[in-house]
Amino acid sequence: MSETITRLLVVDDEPIVGKRLKQVFGKIGFEIETFTDSASALAAMAEKSFDIVVTDLKMEGIDGIEVLKRVRVMNPETRVIIITGYASPDTAELAQRQGVFAFLAKPFRLDELKQVIYRAMESNRAEE
Repeated sequence: MSETITRLLVVDDEPIVGKRLKQVFGKIGFEIETFTDSASALAAMAEKSFDIVVTDLKMEGIDGIEVLKRVRVMNPETRVIIITGYASPDTAELAQRQGVFAFLAKPFRLDELKQVIYRAMESNRAEE
């Protein structure tokens, strides 16, 4: 069986986040697309499926919870990881109810995010 490339989509209104993650995950062989607005990210998701979506929680327009809801409808197998500088028990609980894979508070360490993404990949494979 050939190893498939993991497709990762990152949505964060801070361009540096997407840029940094693109460098790191691109280097280790991910196919990665980054967006600073959720509408463009959702348009990309409508065109092709992604294995993992990393989204900021607080953004102009469509927030991370709404991105999560729409991803669950478009592609229920996609793992969604929410990153936020505004972590609260209420938000985490709401994200859990909507089917989030993981919830990371900013600032997070890159290796922390890598571990969560690898866990998401494993859980994807376990369901195949």
